[in-house]
Amino acid sequence: MIWQTARFSIDLTRPRVMGIVNVTPDSFSDGGRHGSTATALQHCEQLLKDGADILDIGGESTRPGSTAVPLEQELARVLPVVRAAVSLGAPVSVDTCKPEVMQAVLDVGADIVNDIRALRQPGAAAVVAAHPRCGVCLMHMHRDPQTMQLAPMHGDVLSQVRSFLEMAAHDLLALGVANHRIVVDPGIGFGKTPEQNFALLAKQPALLAMGYPLLVGWSRKSSLGAATGLALEQRLVPSVTAAVLAVERGASVVRVHDVRETVAALAVWAALQQAG
Repeated sequence: MIWQTARFSIDLTRPRVMGIVNVTPDSFSDGGRHGSTATALQHCEQLLKDGADILDIGGESTRPGSTAVPLEQELARVLPVVRAAVSLGAPVSVDTCKPEVMQAVLDVGADIVNDIRALRQPGAAAVVAAHPRCGVCLMHMHRDPQTMQLAPMHGDVLSQVRSFLEMAAHDLLALGVANHRIVVDPGIGFGKTPEQNFALLAKQPALLAMGYPLLVGWSRKSSLGAATGLALEQRLVPSVTAAVLAVERGASVVRVHDVRETVAALAVWAALQQAG
């Protein structure tokens, strides 16, 4: 299975690790640590040394209760980092929902658009469709970052998430985007209760039946804190465990903060698969 992106055809026959690069002062886990272009680029380089296959750069926090960032501010945060990161020899993804940001980063060489709103903003789908090769990740989110955890989803989470992602992918295909450019993300933590998040993990194979590779982000999420009682800064082991469990259930890409530890854990998982 291949994920086609702007510059790279990513082989998904083995799981890939996407390293998180937050160029923000307020992200829920590492806000402010990589807020300048220089420190963000250093972080990109370290993640690649640690074994990241893909870099995911974001300039707007989407933690519960976060406020939207003006367009010019997001561009000022993200563009200099993307310009530098595309020279590092790895696929560069940009986490944004603004079509203007999508266009700008694709123009300077980014490979993937990773959109928590699944291209629902006016003009976003057109930007991706107009590009001949870029990859795209369509994520499910209930409501928006400002309100999603105030009123989480009700009902059967699996059927709702699957229906939404199928429709989002169908709409993109109708615009001429090839299916091998698309991956989908169930949106762990985005408007869902801990019980719903773990239900998505338990029933993850049903999402694979849609026919698209699955990208999953459990890293340091509050559901891991709910299950373990551990504070944010103590969630390394639960995060790595969740990543391995997601891969075991068929995820092709895991989006993580702790790249080195996740890569090591997946090496043990891979050795077990080869032994079997």
